[in-house]
Amino acid sequence: QVQLVESGGGLVQPGGSLRLSCAASGSFFRITDMGWYRQAPGKQRDLVALITSGGSTSYTDSVKGRFTISRDNAKNTVYLQMNSLKPEDTAVYYCYVLNVLRKNSWGQGTQVTVSE
Repeated sequence: QVQLVESGGGLVQPGGSLRLSCAASGSFFRITDMGWYRQAPGKQRDLVALITSGGSTSYTDSVKGRFTISRDNAKNTVYLQMNSLKPEDTAVYYCYVLNVLRKNSWGQGTQVTVSE
């Protein structure tokens, strides 16, 4: 079973930057897609960014040009570089992976707060 450990969340001022990391460990089938979702209080969990095993990326419109997703396949790690952060980016960010058997797994979540 795969374990996903996230790090890098915290409190940052508007316009600041954070980098989230998520490392997969344990016993698991080959990972295909990796991504990040976020959930603000009282709202549903929404996709932020996704990266395929081939390196293709996609982003929700509100973060295009500000966030960059990347992955290190040798380390089974996915990253989310977040620049020009806005208060509306405040949420719990969840790491997501999909394996070759189409089974998904989630991290425990890391809080990102953008505030003065």
